[in-house]
Amino acid sequence: MDGGKPNLALVYQAVQALYHDPDPAGKERASVWLGELQRSMHAWEISDQLLQLKQDVESCYFAAQTMKMKIQTSFYELPQETHNALRDSLLSHIQNLKDLSPIIVTQLALAIADLALQMASWKGCVHTLIEKYSNDVTSMPFLIEILTVLPEEVHSRSLRIGANRRTEIIEDLAYYSTTVITLLMTCVEKSGNDEKMLIKVFRCLGSWFNLGVLDSNFMANNQLLMVLFQVLQRDETSTNLHEAASDCVCSSLYAIENVDTHMPLAVQLFQGVLTLETAYHMAVAREDLDKVLNYCRIFTELCETFLEITVRSPGQGMGDLRTLELLLICAGHPQYEVVEISFNFWYRLGEHLYKTNDPALHGVFRPYIQRLLHSLARHCQLDPDHEGIPEDTDDFGEFRMRVSDLVKDVIFLVGSMECFSQLYSTLKEGNPPWEVTEAVLFIMASIAKSVDPENNPTLTEVLEQVVLLPQTVHMAVRYTSIELVGEMSEVVDRNPRFLDPVLNYLMKGLREKPLASVAAKAIHNICSVCRDHMAQHFQGLLDIARSLDSFVLSTEAAIGLLKGTALVLARLPLEKIAECLSDLCSVQVMALKKLLAQDSSNGKSSDPTVWLDRLAVIFRHTNPIVENGQTHPCQKVIQEIWPVLSETLNTHQADNRIVERCCRCLRFAVRCVGKGSASLLQPLVTQMVNVYQVYPHSCFLYLGSILVDEYGMEEGCRQGLLDMLQALCMPTFQLLEQPNGLRNHPDTVDDLFRLVTRFVQRSPVTLLSSSIIIHIIQCAIAATTLDHRDANCSVMKFVRDLIHTGVSNDHEDDFEVRKRLIGQAMEQHGQQLVTQLIHSCCFCLPSYTLPDVAEVLWEIMIFDRPTFCRWLEAALKGLPKEMSVGAVTVTHKQLTDFHKQVTSAEECKQVCWAVREFTRLYR
Repeated sequence: MDGGKPNLALVYQAVQALYHDPDPAGKERASVWLGELQRSMHAWEISDQLLQLKQDVESCYFAAQTMKMKIQTSFYELPQETHNALRDSLLSHIQNLKDLSPIIVTQLALAIADLALQMASWKGCVHTLIEKYSNDVTSMPFLIEILTVLPEEVHSRSLRIGANRRTEIIEDLAYYSTTVITLLMTCVEKSGNDEKMLIKVFRCLGSWFNLGVLDSNFMANNQLLMVLFQVLQRDETSTNLHEAASDCVCSSLYAIENVDTHMPLAVQLFQGVLTLETAYHMAVAREDLDKVLNYCRIFTELCETFLEITVRSPGQGMGDLRTLELLLICAGHPQYEVVEISFNFWYRLGEHLYKTNDPALHGVFRPYIQRLLHSLARHCQLDPDHEGIPEDTDDFGEFRMRVSDLVKDVIFLVGSMECFSQLYSTLKEGNPPWEVTEAVLFIMASIAKSVDPENNPTLTEVLEQVVLLPQTVHMAVRYTSIELVGEMSEVVDRNPRFLDPVLNYLMKGLREKPLASVAAKAIHNICSVCRDHMAQHFQGLLDIARSLDSFVLSTEAAIGLLKGTALVLARLPLEKIAECLSDLCSVQVMALKKLLAQDSSNGKSSDPTVWLDRLAVIFRHTNPIVENGQTHPCQKVIQEIWPVLSETLNTHQADNRIVERCCRCLRFAVRCVGKGSASLLQPLVTQMVNVYQVYPHSCFLYLGSILVDEYGMEEGCRQGLLDMLQALCMPTFQLLEQPNGLRNHPDTVDDLFRLVTRFVQRSPVTLLSSSIIIHIIQCAIAATTLDHRDANCSVMKFVRDLIHTGVSNDHEDDFEVRKRLIGQAMEQHGQQLVTQLIHSCCFCLPSYTLPDVAEVLWEIMIFDRPTFCRWLEAALKGLPKEMSVGAVTVTHKQLTDFHKQVTSAEECKQVCWAVREFTRLYR
């Protein structure tokens, strides 16, 4: 869009194209053009005109949405003297367009709310709005819409109004909250049974509860609460109204989480929810699942709110255990979606009881957990007509995984052994249908690992019986029994006589397509736990690994089998390892050679990632114990394989995915033999640097960090590694210096700073004495603003570790050199670094990154406190003191308090706390 203001006809044309052009390319062009318009200054005037003309729904929606967006993101564009006119214009638009479309009303209501929050001169906006519109019945719907979104927008991430303004607004809203509630009650009285109006009222009430500004005493005696529960008790309440009322009750329960300070309201809500049990049963009888789910949400929220009281004084007052009875009634509902709502509460209850560790208290709750487990086992049953294995990936499969996690978390209350034995006895004594057997085995598999395997006759009996299951039982029962065997690998390790029958049982599964992957996973578990006992079966494992693709395995299961094989390989006598590793790798190496031969003959490239991943897992988990002075048994094998990996890397150098897999494979090869890979260092680094000049894949930087980690302490390797770093840095800086380079290449930032951090850790003086360090520090300062979790973390770790080398290990010979070099670097970049960090905290970075920033500030301060005090003062002076709209962002006292808190801190967490509090002023 050029500088000129587009005419309205053109805007209409674009909006029509956006909604009605049958050609997707036309839609896309319109979308791009309108997006540019929204970002321009002209958007204010044009959207105002479109709303005034009220030509059609689409153009009004576009205009209302544009208004909201501009107020949220570009309010600073308007001079202060235009604010009143904008407010009056928006209020007039919402009144004129109130009947056109509810979506337009919501967008305009949001625009008005966001304006009110940013416009400090609009005092008592709630009072103004109620006074202006409450006597006009036709204005009531949009008035309530504004009053609903206003509290919701107070904590909106789109508005950076700062903590001072936010506190002022919340106090203002709290002051007028009783007026709002009274208005809502009048509304209910006037509108009688108008369902739409009731839904609006409940949504609005919920919004004020969520903000936490309602007076508990006032609400406890308010008629609105009675209306709310009457709606929920009535059988004939419609689905939409029922949902709005349920949401509102849940919000009210959430708002009184600190029960002791809201006692009168807490009592009313507690008693009100307990009256809904009959209504729940009625909804079940009518098979109204929507209402059943709503009631279960309310009962769960009740239990969550009163959790601490329930644990503190079970059975007394509001610790009344009828709340748990309500949840167990819901757990009895045939649909598993109902019980699933309550899972978070049961987790939290388990956590509370685990922390209190009081046997008498555990005894009170044990019967409830037993009943819950009983229900869960029933819910985990597959349909009797289900064929084949249980599905992991559908909704029911995911539900079963969540059940498994929950059972693991609460089983301590019942006792793993007791529960395991009870479950087993139901199978042993009865002759249940297959779906009951499978569900019981599934729950047993969830808790098997938490049962003590020492001298445990029940466990050995279960294992004995499971491996004797005939192949004629239902496929799902066999599948879950194999899972159970895999979870019982500790028992096999304590009772090696079971190893042969267990492996035979698993081999039968491995040969059948539906069971192959789960059997492979179980064999992997047995290999991981029974490494020493499995050594005698290595040849069998090797045979499986050689013919891996003759079994129908998922990629994950195949990798798991190779991992298990490698773990056992590492336990063989040293002299056998090289030969066996060579055998294990040969299948993958032959496959890679074959692909390379095909590629050169037909010019097409085939995907080698399967084989690279398999080699990587073998190198990663073959970790034999090698004494000092002994040659690493894997060294020879890796040297033999290097030419094939090198050629594969060259062939696919343009393909980031394949290069990443090559680097991963090489990384584990280097890690496997450590210093034993020295002969690869020269050719590997040369190839990495050459390919990186043409195709700057960030994984080369990561691989470089591994090489520095392994060889950076070796005097003879340091210069070569520094040359590698310099060669890799040049293309990296070119990439990152492009427009938006840091934002577009976060992986490169992440891997670059991992590499230089390794240098700081392994050979700081080499790096600090080099000419490249200045460029790296400048790049780090620029990258502190990057809002990307991994990249930002790597940058902060680099800066922290770099400065820390100036104070750490002061007994070492190179300490004075390090201290001097860091001193020089800080003299040159310290002020810029501190200023950028403070700016990034306030304007660029999400709050989870602040502890990392605080650690960097702490390290700078430890290195040179007096200079840091000056740098911080200068950085704070540069921050804006008030927003464009005249509201004070930060007071002089808040600035001086923050400076004092940071500079007088005696530990890093005090800096972190101060930074967190201070940055709220700008968020």
